[in-house]
Amino acid sequence: MSNYLAIIGAYLLGSLSFAVIVSRCMGMPDPHSYGSGNPGATNVLRSGRKSAAALTLLGDALKGWLAVWLASYYQFTWQLDNNTIAIVAVAVLVGHMWPLFFKFKGGKGVATALGVLLALSWPTALICAAVWLIMAFGFKVSSLAALIATLISPFVAWWFIQHHNWIIAIVIIDLLVLYRHKSNIKNLLSGKESKIGATK
Repeated sequence: MSNYLAIIGAYLLGSLSFAVIVSRCMGMPDPHSYGSGNPGATNVLRSGRKSAAALTLLGDALKGWLAVWLASYYQFTWQLDNNTIAIVAVAVLVGHMWPLFFKFKGGKGVATALGVLLALSWPTALICAAVWLIMAFGFKVSSLAALIATLISPFVAWWFIQHHNWIIAIVIIDLLVLYRHKSNIKNLLSGKESKIGATK
């Protein structure tokens, strides 16, 4: 029973959309209503409120990290197996992408995926974050940076993570992130993708 509760709890935690929560607390428009319509840090940045974007990024990453960290920290207390931790990692991201509390209209999961990676393997997370920063500052296109970091993460994880089911979870997470970026991929191929900091 504790295994099921951990997975459900991870999904519910992931369903907390910080783009919407932060925007409401700061008296800003719903992030679904401008820019790309994506409730994520990059779209919130288009509002011109850098502090709101930073809080969104932090909150979305923190919930990914917290869900996996709690499952790992209490693994023996709650008698959770490694498969459950892998499923928890996926469940918190699914919650972010299809949040129960916000009509299943969630974000694309980059920050949450980074938080999950940080809990599963901090070296993997740091390398992927470094790649994202280099690409983001170099090309000023958030989606391109996210896609490159996503594509390399399974290969980096293979070096640092011993549990094969955790690596499988990372591959599933990557596929979900790529799926949520399908419109960005089309825009990148057509040269229409907006750059970081572009206003609404």
